[in-house]
Amino acid sequence: MNLVEEIGHLPGLVDDRPLAGPQPGLLLMMRTAGPTLAVVPLADLSSTPMTVTVRRQTPYTFLGQTTSLCGECLALVPAKIVAEEGRVYYLKRCRRHGVEKVLVSTDPAYWRLCHDYLKPGDRPLVLQTRTERGCPYDCGLCPDHEQHSCLALIDVNEACNLACPVCFSDSSPQRSLHRPLAEIERMMDTLVASEGEPDLLQISGGEPTIHPEILEILAAAKRRPIRHVMLNTNGIRIAEDPEFVNRLADLRPGFEVYLQFDSLNPEAHLNLRGADLTRIRRQALENLERAGLSTTLVVVVKQGVNDDELPAIIDHALQWRCVRGVVFQPVQDAGRNEGFDPSKDRFPLSAIRRRIVDSGGPFGAGDIIPLPCNPESIAIGYALRKGATIAPVTSFFPRELLVEALPNAITFEKYPELHRQVLEFFSLATAECNNERKLAELLCCLPEVPLPAGLGYEDTFRVVIVEFMDAHNFCIGRVKRSCIHFVTPDQKIIPFETHNLFYRDAAARERLRRSLEGA
Repeated sequence: MNLVEEIGHLPGLVDDRPLAGPQPGLLLMMRTAGPTLAVVPLADLSSTPMTVTVRRQTPYTFLGQTTSLCGECLALVPAKIVAEEGRVYYLKRCRRHGVEKVLVSTDPAYWRLCHDYLKPGDRPLVLQTRTERGCPYDCGLCPDHEQHSCLALIDVNEACNLACPVCFSDSSPQRSLHRPLAEIERMMDTLVASEGEPDLLQISGGEPTIHPEILEILAAAKRRPIRHVMLNTNGIRIAEDPEFVNRLADLRPGFEVYLQFDSLNPEAHLNLRGADLTRIRRQALENLERAGLSTTLVVVVKQGVNDDELPAIIDHALQWRCVRGVVFQPVQDAGRNEGFDPSKDRFPLSAIRRRIVDSGGPFGAGDIIPLPCNPESIAIGYALRKGATIAPVTSFFPRELLVEALPNAITFEKYPELHRQVLEFFSLATAECNNERKLAELLCCLPEVPLPAGLGYEDTFRVVIVEFMDAHNFCIGRVKRSCIHFVTPDQKIIPFETHNLFYRDAAARERLRRSLEGA
């Protein structure tokens, strides 16, 4: 006889309740005088009330397990991954600080979809460290890391002309460091040794445009076999120095400006940047448009500040011919992060994706998909563009590729070559670089889709969502798949998340010490 259990709703609890009279269909598990259990139909019992212990069901679905960090002491701690009431959480348990529940995703279906996009990692040519203490204490890159540098960053200074309330590098006008050109070139050579032909290098800071040798730094990058170079900037010098913009234009092709663009509203600028940069952003875009310089807008997203503007920012980007796409980044709780409450201000990748999808714009649910090299951390939507009108690439996929589990999600069983091309095309290196060849190869795989003649980088538009983890939502599996890395002055290459957590500066190294002590 099979044992049938009545299931309730509370985790890990039992309930002693009286059952009166016959209970058809229920079985009672009773202990006999010996070591065995007897199973008796409740319908066979008398109508005398009795107490029965009934197991109850957890309120969540257990999705898996990972290793995270305690939000207090930063020790490595076990974390259950659970789906509950339409959200995904980490349930972390620290032996010193107890249980912590952290929101990871607002969309369990999309969270599951991410795992269908995993692909084997691409390893670097050269490693910089050995595996001794284990992740995340051996950065890097160590032999235990699973991805090469799709995108590398070099901080050329710590000085900045703003003191933003939100700044993961904690830069400000009070900092004066500008790295020497020779040191920066050694950092570039470290990247080239690791990658051979690096796909993408971002020159960052601080504010790199105020480095006294910024043009020489960019020229040094262009002399190396780096396929695409980006300049990260708050836009102030771009807005105020047209001659500087003209000098940047001389670095084409394979050069792009990565322009901070958080909002269309002064109030959000004040919250995130400490100043109303509305005029600066407009003037910067006008100068970039005039010079014909490829530009990507990057938006730091904070709940309750600018999360309602995301579709409008995409629409605004499409008004500028020079803009190739928009990158959205949820606030990473690192560096300087004034007034941030992780219980209220988090707005994860899945929420950004849903906000864009639900806006009624051109990108549907199947058009913003997980990035195969690190699918839980990065999502991307790609489109062909004609003026301000765009058509997502995935809109060209045959209808039979769409599955019902997630509206407009893609299945590839009948199209193995298309599967290969999609995984190749939707990579971060492709997303940020001049990619006419890869896009042409992808479109050639699609039945009855004519290839646009003379397809160029200016004919594409992308939306990327990049979620950099912090101590709250840290996942050791995701950090091992990180493909966005900092190159450091001591010739190491370190994942973005662990660099800001444990390696960037003296304060980070103190956090590393605390984490090791807790472990």
